[in-house]
Amino acid sequence: MTFAPSPTPLHTPVHAPQRIVAAFDFDGTITTTDSLRDFVRQTVGDARFALAVLRALPWLAGLKLGLCDRAQAKARFLGAAMGEVSRDELQRAARRYAGAELRALVRPEMVERIRAHQRLGHTLVLVSASPALYLAHWAADMGFDAVLATELAFPDGRFRGQLASPNCWGPEKVRRLQQWLGDDRPARLFAYGDSRGDQEMLALADHRWLRGDGPMPPLEA
Repeated sequence: MTFAPSPTPLHTPVHAPQRIVAAFDFDGTITTTDSLRDFVRQTVGDARFALAVLRALPWLAGLKLGLCDRAQAKARFLGAAMGEVSRDELQRAARRYAGAELRALVRPEMVERIRAHQRLGHTLVLVSASPALYLAHWAADMGFDAVLATELAFPDGRFRGQLASPNCWGPEKVRRLQQWLGDDRPARLFAYGDSRGDQEMLALADHRWLRGDGPMPPLEA
């Protein structure tokens, strides 16, 4: 089955001939570390986290060796860590994490960059391989207009270690972003990233920034 998830809407999108869009990767770009690992550790504790790594090790090793894809490895790790859990319970953990521990990972200079785009009236979209489960809460608090991220599956209202969308990484980021933009192409597109998984999205942008590769591009109203 091919999944085509809708973006997580946070605000009514702006449609204007001169619309400017800023697309931000999250982990490593806005944050100082990987938020998914931190979310899992904060939710299940250190001991269960370590056990989940051991249980998912064949898939994690397979990812490094190119024998399985990122979606498989992510699903196996999450399934090993979380077990079978209700949607409500996991959503409560996500809200709690987004309102507390996640904030400590966010880089202050990136908050200022986000605010600078907002002051100019730009449309902001978060594009991440991490789960929308908790990113949507953080992004709503920050005033983002949409979240394009990996979706977890909840058959019968319970998580059982499955994804409901392709892993939002690399080419999938571009596919999701283009799907979200549709025919309403912006006058300019800014993109921010930090790793190989952002290269395709950065290549799509008019103004791009890769962490560690020089200063951010100047903003224009």
